[in-house]
Formats: sequence, structure tokens, C-alpha cells
Amino acid sequence: MVKIGDISLGDFPLLLAPMEDVSDPPFRYVCKQHGADLMYTEFISSEGLIRDAIKSRQKLDIFDYERPIGIQIFGGDEEAMAMAARIVDATQPDLLDINYGCPVHKVVCKGAGAGVLKDIDLMVRLTKAVVNATNLPVTVKTRLGWDDSSKNIEEVAERLQDVGIKALTIHGRTRVQLYKGEADWRLIAKVKDNPRIQIPIFGNGDIDSPEKALEYRNRYGVDGIMIGRAAIGYPWIFREIKHFFATGQELSGPTLDERIDACLTHFEKSVEWKGEKLGVLEMRRHYSNYFKGLPNFKELRMKLVNAENADIVRLLMSEIAEIYVGH
Repeated sequence: MVKIGDISLGDFPLLLAPMEDVSDPPFRYVCKQHGADLMYTEFISSEGLIRDAIKSRQKLDIFDYERPIGIQIFGGDEEAMAMAARIVDATQPDLLDINYGCPVHKVVCKGAGAGVLKDIDLMVRLTKAVVNATNLPVTVKTRLGWDDSSKNIEEVAERLQDVGIKALTIHGRTRVQLYKGEADWRLIAKVKDNPRIQIPIFGNGDIDSPEKALEYRNRYGVDGIMIGRAAIGYPWIFREIKHFFATGQELSGPTLDERIDACLTHFEKSVEWKGEKLGVLEMRRHYSNYFKGLPNFKELRMKLVNAENADIVRLLMSEIAEIYVGH
């Protein structure tokens, strides 16, 4: 049984990665429906939270059906991180996660996200400030290191555990790699094998099929797997992996009815949470993923992307069902 603090996550939890502009409540809703065991919010700027930036505050929205849920923050200043942790504490998620992995330049150049990988002492101080400021279990998501010459994750894992984190997720790339090349899980396995490490170690990077999930679970011995890009437009990845673990059999992929249903659920939740205008607008990026591989879909996709209100989207969804499913 894998536990983070007092939170029980089953024998081998599947985590949904916090993805900027993706892991919002509507997206998390469909992933939870299909088997995600632990989910995180999009990362939230500690400075934005303190300044009361509306976008940052909105990202704190969590719902009981999502539990267990973690709120993820990032920043490069100890005081700001501690204050942000206290704000997060008040919203009562199940845990608080710190992002030391985001490779995006606008985050890194502020000395936050993966930018902190250059300074382990700072990473330890920031983590300690957060742990001391909250009653929640604190977890961390990070990468192997800044570049090939500074893969310091083994030292990082020990030092962060020593200041009180309760779990660590490691993405098997350096910051310099961004999302290119192949994720290297060998160092993740070394961290897991370290007899000093007592906290759960989760692996992240390139898991896009049930077969790969099982292979990596067996080969690298991690406590669970975090899935990011493979879940976009395909929340069934969670149930497919669980089925494969349990039976050794591949679950057949979702029917077109299921794809339409999941997309429509995601859409309705989006409109409900963001309001119609923004809900319609921000859903546009998801259609091609939900209907990937559908023959002659381009024209309908363009109509969906250009739809200006919720009713048009609903009509188009009915049209897709009629054309491709016959009802």
C-alpha cells in the first residue's frame, strides 16, 4: 500500500501530471472518471497567489469528487513560497506539491521551476520553508538535473526527504532536454533503490501505453507512475493500464460513443467552470486529441474550433454521432 502521509493510494497509484493550461477541473473530472488515483492542479505562481492574481486564485478551485488532490506551487523566494503555502493550506487540498521541474523559459528565468535545479541549497531552503508553513503533506516534482553534467537527483532526493517531503516524482529528463529525446528512468530506479529513501518515488516521462507502464513498473521498481501528455484527449489510459496490470490483457480502446461522451462531458464542465465564452474558447485545443484517427474529420474539427457558442458545439457533437455512429 502506497501512502503519502496518511493518504492511502492503493498498491500502485497512477497519477495525473500537473500540466499548464491542461490540468484544470474539467480535464481532471474526465481523468478521475477513468481511473486517475491522484491528481494535481496546474502549477500556481507563489507570487501570483500573494498578489491575489485572479488566474492564480482560480487555479485553487478543487472539488470533493477529485480527492485525493494536490495543489502545486512554484517560486524562487522562500518567504513567498511560505506565504503561498499558507494560502493553499486554507483551501484544504489533500497535499501540497512543489514544482522544480517546469522547463519553460518564462518560469526558469525567474529562478523557479527547473531553474532551481542549478542551486540545490536553494531548493532545500525553499522546500523547508514550505514544509514549515503548512500542515499538509508536501511532495515535490522535479527532473534529473539541469543538464547532463549535473544530474544530481540522488542527492536532491535525500536532502528533500531530510527536510520533510512525503513523496517525490521524478521526470526522467534534464531541464536542457525539455521534452525531447527519451526519458531515462535508470536514475529514478537508483533513487528508489537507495536504502536511505523511505518515501514513495513516482516515475514520470514517456508512459503512453499499458505495456510500457508494466515494463517500467517491473524494470525500475517505482511506487507509481505519473502520466501527462498521454492522457490529453485520452483519459482512458488510466483504466487501460489498470486492466492490463490486473489481467495481462489489453482492454479494447474507447468506442466512438465513449469518445463523444468524454469530450462532451469535458466541454460541459469547461463551460460550467469558466463561463460560456472562455469555456468554448479553451476547449478548442482538445478536439483533435479526442477524435484522433477519425477519417475525414478535418472539416468537422474546423467547425468545432470556429464554434462561437456552446449550442453550436453541442449540435456538432450530435452531428459527429450521426455521421460516424449512426445515431
